[in-house]
Amino acid sequence: MTTVTAAAHTREPSVGTAHTRVEGRDKVTGAARYAGEIPFADLAHGWLVLSTVARGRVRAIDSDPVLAMPGVLAVLDHRNALRLNTDYTGLLGTKPDPTCAVFQHDRVPHLGWPVALVVAETSEQAREAAEALVVHYEQEPHDIDFVAGHPGAYPVDGHMPAVTEKGDLDAELAASDLVVDAEYRTPEEHHNPMEPHAATAHWDGGRLEVVDSNQGATWVIGELANLFSLDPASVRVRSEHVGGGFGSKGVRAHQVAAVMAATILQRPVRVVLTRRQMFSLAGYRSPTIQRVRLGADAEGRLRALEHSSLSLTSTVHEFVEPSAGVARVMYDAAAHHTANRAVRLDVPTPTWMRGPGEAPGSFALEAALDELAEKGGIDPVELRLRNDPERGPVSGLPFAGRNVAACFRDGARRFGWADRDPRPGLRRDGRWLLGTGTAAASFPAGAAPSTATVTAHPDGGFTVRIAAADIGTGARTALTLVAADALAVPPERVRVRIGDSDFGPAMIAGGSMGTRSWSWAVAAAAAELRDTLAPGADIPPEGITVRSDTTEAIGSLAPAERHSFGAQFAEVAVDVTTGEVRVRRMLGIFAAGRIVNPLTARSQLVGGMIWGISMALHEEAVRDRASGGHVGADLAGYHVATHADIPHVEADWIDDFDPNDPVGIKGIGEVGIVGAAAAVANAVWHATGVRHRVLPIRPDRVLTSATGALDA
Repeated sequence: MTTVTAAAHTREPSVGTAHTRVEGRDKVTGAARYAGEIPFADLAHGWLVLSTVARGRVRAIDSDPVLAMPGVLAVLDHRNALRLNTDYTGLLGTKPDPTCAVFQHDRVPHLGWPVALVVAETSEQAREAAEALVVHYEQEPHDIDFVAGHPGAYPVDGHMPAVTEKGDLDAELAASDLVVDAEYRTPEEHHNPMEPHAATAHWDGGRLEVVDSNQGATWVIGELANLFSLDPASVRVRSEHVGGGFGSKGVRAHQVAAVMAATILQRPVRVVLTRRQMFSLAGYRSPTIQRVRLGADAEGRLRALEHSSLSLTSTVHEFVEPSAGVARVMYDAAAHHTANRAVRLDVPTPTWMRGPGEAPGSFALEAALDELAEKGGIDPVELRLRNDPERGPVSGLPFAGRNVAACFRDGARRFGWADRDPRPGLRRDGRWLLGTGTAAASFPAGAAPSTATVTAHPDGGFTVRIAAADIGTGARTALTLVAADALAVPPERVRVRIGDSDFGPAMIAGGSMGTRSWSWAVAAAAAELRDTLAPGADIPPEGITVRSDTTEAIGSLAPAERHSFGAQFAEVAVDVTTGEVRVRRMLGIFAAGRIVNPLTARSQLVGGMIWGISMALHEEAVRDRASGGHVGADLAGYHVATHADIPHVEADWIDDFDPNDPVGIKGIGEVGIVGAAAAVANAVWHATGVRHRVLPIRPDRVLTSATGALDA
């Protein structure tokens, strides 16, 4: 029997209080098992073989010698693979990336394209055999050159319109007192979550089960059911613990290959990607070339804004990095033009990566704002306050909370911005030149329909079931707190189960929409259950369960611009004799709705800011023109910020309640990286007087620019 008492209704809320991760002990003791660790009887192991040419076709595969090697069970390729269905539109509203539809033809569209899967009794045998497999190609000339003005560039809509225009841009620029016209570039960047991508597939009583590392079981089950022409009810996807994703853990070649091999061999098959394979199979952030033109009056109020962005995509699947989209939210002008374009090259398909569009787009836009402030002799914070719009610059819709100004004012006070001498290149600390910079941040705060169930048990406990994915964000803990408040019980009485497609459809962990979408569904089910339970009611042994579906509620939301916002501040030190740039301190103040768990929320925001530092100073994937592949496709060649690179990073927030959300939250997973790289780059200008418009700001670029060759 469970009793809901009057005292329970007046308890202090759990949402908004710091709470350690409910699964934290399991993770630090090793009890939490990840996709590549779940044991299966009679488990076989698959190893993908990737193309060594960037364009052409497979002429022959010498599989017989490999099949004779110890432990080898099969070699799957385009000659013997199952035929897959690719004529469908998936959860994200796009056709599947053909990279997922493995072994369907002999064409090779990029280096690292999957051409075969070797399956063996052990992982070691599979790897040895895969490395011994000889594949013969007919090689063709390839094109990987990503350049401004590429004749093949074309506008791409993606998840937003490719082009927006209002007003006469040329006329407003001509009438402006202050004009900035500059090109900014960001490099190819990669996700590199700590846990590599892994999947195990097996058939159980006529039902396909996949144990996977993903960002949404609903997403994966839909894609696999479509690809293999299966009834979704005959597929189950489980993903209990995920060691990071950042946008890369959707549906990839390894999952499809594992399902194909398990179907053919009728035994469990596991496929795990290596770190090097992830560079070509897990997606990445496209490089961008962005042009920003700003025109303003003498007080810095914008009259003209143009933000155009070029990114690349593969020849087999269309994906755009919508970097110009950030301008559609942040600043308005009488003439406002934005465009996202892409060019098809012989490279793997890019994908969503933390802060897609906004992260590289904010670097260009916020650096250009800083240049405008410099030209007008206007404080960079004041310039942004003068251009804070009341409605969406493109949509014309009202903002469901826009507290950018409050973020800047609070951040400037706490950072000590008022003491800043605006003149560049003056502050020194020994051999170091010191500078400070700032930038704005924004990211959409959407919600997607989800379902959830909450069960009341006779012992007074409650179980929440939802097909959410905790990719390291602390979602399990956040949902525990949300459910506890909706049920008016302590969090210790709530158990949250996630990561199972059998729990019903739910939003993926992506777009900073996961926790908001799931919390809405959990809160709705929990509130209904609490209303159902009369004080002192008897609970049957099987419990009492209530199910929610937020489709109708979310569909009835009034149209509005819904975003999380923030203000980034950075102080850097630059050694012009060595070119070294060090970030000494960083502060981010955010308006991101009601914060469910301050402990994990702060970790998410700080993590995004650290990634912004890494983006500004370190990360850069370089392709070799001759081979079409990466130079150093590993964490030795691809540099990321390490502990020694990170100073004191502080993240905090202001009150920012969304009245249209029953939990009052927005999203924090991505806004922390937005604007961070721009703040660092703007601080480097303030330290040295040299503007870097190309990321990362490497030591060699600092040294070259110091001798007069700007942005080499």
